[in-house]
Amino acid sequence: MAMGSYVLKRLLISIPLLLMVSFCTFSLIQFSPLDPAEVVLQAQGVPTITEELIAQTRAELGMDQPFVVRYLDWLVDCLQLDFGNSFVTGKSVWSLLGPAFVNTVKLTLVSVVAILVLSVALGVLCALQAGKLIDQSVRGVSFFLAAMPSYWLAALLVWYFAVKLDLLPTSGMDSYKSYILPVAVIMIGYAGIYFRMVRSAVLGNMNEDYVRYSRACGLPEKTILLHVVRNSLQVTTSVFCMAIPIILGGTVVVENIFAWPGLGTLSVKAIVSRDFPVIQAYVLVLAVAFILFNAVSDVIQAVLNPKLREDG
Repeated sequence: MAMGSYVLKRLLISIPLLLMVSFCTFSLIQFSPLDPAEVVLQAQGVPTITEELIAQTRAELGMDQPFVVRYLDWLVDCLQLDFGNSFVTGKSVWSLLGPAFVNTVKLTLVSVVAILVLSVALGVLCALQAGKLIDQSVRGVSFFLAAMPSYWLAALLVWYFAVKLDLLPTSGMDSYKSYILPVAVIMIGYAGIYFRMVRSAVLGNMNEDYVRYSRACGLPEKTILLHVVRNSLQVTTSVFCMAIPIILGGTVVVENIFAWPGLGTLSVKAIVSRDFPVIQAYVLVLAVAFILFNAVSDVIQAVLNPKLREDG
């Protein structure tokens, strides 16, 4: 199968899943026991909320229309990046979501690069020293750090580096120093998981026939190691691709601890204030990110391994 046909087929498969996700996202909010019209009136500070006001607000929001009509209207608007207006502030949801999304993407990309570098370095090191003290020590420490709650680890880092040593800021994103503590918390939590996958992939490739043949031909160990690492990364490519949306949706705790103006902070504020349009947009953006990165992961795997295109 040609690469273009494979990519087109993979994208077409994603369309029904995207529609299903959008329907579920819309339905969850619509089936909430809280009436959105009443939430809007409370946010506006209306002293006395009557049934007439609720009915009038529902008509203004279009909630008196049939469910299918409301869903289709909402879906068409979302395709144009129009997620409606915030119930609390009255501002466009995209005007709130856009800057927060960019800030979260910045934090996510820096964290992913740090995780990738650390995971590959530790994975290759432990594979080459398999069963030795350094391998056992690194794996033991990684198990301990990966099991540590992120909020507790963040509190320890803030206390030591920000309070005791006064070296790093505790909130905001004013300079490159603002990235250090949030990225460290995310990196420690995820690198302890991903480096073990790299280690297993390297160990598996070290036992392949091409390694024995290369050594028999007298190739330098560095050259053999480069081939092993390259082939091992092919195996772990999909894992690292999916790490991006996982971290993107998992920054809620870190962002709120370090007052990072991203999606995590915005979503918590929206949940507390019952700002349904913002919650809908947040859930939809994360779901779409998971689906798209899953498709990208499959395409990258097909580029690296032509057999997948033949099977697909």
